[in-house]
Amino acid sequence: MNLGKKVPMRKCVATGEMKPKKELVRIVRTKEGLVSIDLTGKKSGRGAYLSKETEAILLAKKKNILSNHLQANIEDSIYEELIELIEKEKRLS
Repeated sequence: MNLGKKVPMRKCVATGEMKPKKELVRIVRTKEGLVSIDLTGKKSGRGAYLSKETEAILLAKKKNILSNHLQANIEDSIYEELIELIEKEKRLS
């Protein structure tokens, strides 16, 4: 029997895949309508998870998945920031 900690799973809004929370990045919209990248996963507001893969982010941008999910306008800078974040993580690993 596995007595280890249960791994929290989340669904990527772009690919529809279930993945461990650590493999996803959370984007959050506050009550004020501000959209930001939530690296802690603890900010309050409506959250959406994306796979830490460039393809998933580009897909979300192309199909407007994030803005539909968060019911907010998503600036291009958010997508650029996400891609930068992923590239940086890839270089570090």
